Amino acid sequence: MQQETYAALMAHVRQTVALSQISGLVGWDQETMMPRGAATQRGEWSGAIEAVIHQRRTDPRIGDWLAALEGSELDEVAQANLVHIRRSYDRNTKVPGDLAAEIARVTSVAQGVWAEARRNNDFAAFAPTLKRVLELRRQEAAALSDGDDPYDALLDDYEPGMTGTRLDQLLGNLRKGLIRLRDRIRGTSRDIPALSGKFDHDRQIALAREMATTFGYDWNRGRLDKAVHPFSSGSGDDCRITTRVDEANPFDCLYSTIHETGHACYEQNINRDFMLTPLGRGASMGVHESQSRIYENQLGRSRAFTGYLFGRMRAHFGDFGVANEDDFHALVNAVGKGYIRTEADEVQYNLHILLRYELEREMILGRLEVDDLEEAWNSRFERDFGFAVDKPANGVLQDVHWSVGLFGYFPTYSLGNIYAGMLHAALRREVSDLDDALSRGDTSAATTWLRDKVQHLGGLYEPAKVISRAAGQAISEKPLLAYLEEKYAAIYDL
Repeated sequence: MQQETYAALMAHVRQTVALSQISGLVGWDQETMMPRGAATQRGEWSGAIEAVIHQRRTDPRIGDWLAALEGSELDEVAQANLVHIRRSYDRNTKVPGDLAAEIARVTSVAQGVWAEARRNNDFAAFAPTLKRVLELRRQEAAALSDGDDPYDALLDDYEPGMTGTRLDQLLGNLRKGLIRLRDRIRGTSRDIPALSGKFDHDRQIALAREMATTFGYDWNRGRLDKAVHPFSSGSGDDCRITTRVDEANPFDCLYSTIHETGHACYEQNINRDFMLTPLGRGASMGVHESQSRIYENQLGRSRAFTGYLFGRMRAHFGDFGVANEDDFHALVNAVGKGYIRTEADEVQYNLHILLRYELEREMILGRLEVDDLEEAWNSRFERDFGFAVDKPANGVLQDVHWSVGLFGYFPTYSLGNIYAGMLHAALRREVSDLDDALSRGDTSAATTWLRDKVQHLGGLYEPAKVISRAAGQAISEKPLLAYLEEKYAAIYDL
């Protein structure tokens, strides 16, 4: 009887997951190929499909099936599925269907409004739309929190088990260490020349595709397109990545591609038995980000791999003004002034996230309103980075996340970096000839280790358990700080 009940529940869930993946494909199209004038119509599509998905997620039969399976003796995989289904059911039944549909509709339209405002450097044009998005997400947070911390309620959707209190501790310790390291770097006399010249668009794309292949991306189940804000989309047999091209800065294209390849490979490597089930996706956004960041940074920006990449750059672009592998490694990892989070060096990247985390938490808690957001952003940016924002596109308008309602998402980027630091330390302990392989452009030892330790598991375990099992220690920012200290001490002769 239990098996029959479980089978009925999973048949319902599989169809819901399939519809959710179709919704994701609609979102991918909106970011890559949709005509600009279709935004309003696309918003209606998104709202309609979200209404259907929400109805399925709150179907009373789910509650009945879960009640019938309470205390069952199903296997580990089934029990893990039940944990995810129960969490989803409890969360979704707290949110009215019309609110879920309205959030989907408004955030779909808001993406286009944000993109236009960003192009025109006009925050005032985006502010009314952001106010509506924030209002809706506050309503959702109130419905989910049952009087507890509303920001925690949103955060739990992206990083189950994490709280603002724990984040403050982890990220507070991280901030102190990062600022100390950056100040030491700024105090040195080491001068790393900037890259100059023009790097052909098509050659950048060709090398980006080569890098995705090098890191294990399966092109039979994926594709590469361009987007204003690079992202990865899909799961299982349909995992798509995007990048962007600036002919003055090939590293943006190359490392965005490696980063998104990390996300996509995670999805491609999840146990195929988990497809179209709650386990057939990453354990959390923080764990997901750990894969993209370790591909991009600990592996892709390592001295060993940048030596290989230097040769590939010369093969594609000829002599591009960098003398040798050591100079190239320093250039790829240079710490400098910049406004854009996605282009930030490893030392300062998380300072960008901390700024956004503080601001979005204050907005959800009602301590900061949209009318005051741009001024608050500019003030805190100058406090944290030591120079002023020059235009909204380099400041409060640079990220798509708030336009699509992703409040609670930003801190998972820093959690991903923390997790990546822990995984890298364990990887180094267990794969002794890693640098030799990376210097030849062979990432297979590292990516196989990550596949077996993290990616293959999908959502089988809670995020903290996935990382602590693989890394052999409790969640801590210390391995990340130790890695950064060692790396940048060598580059800047600290």
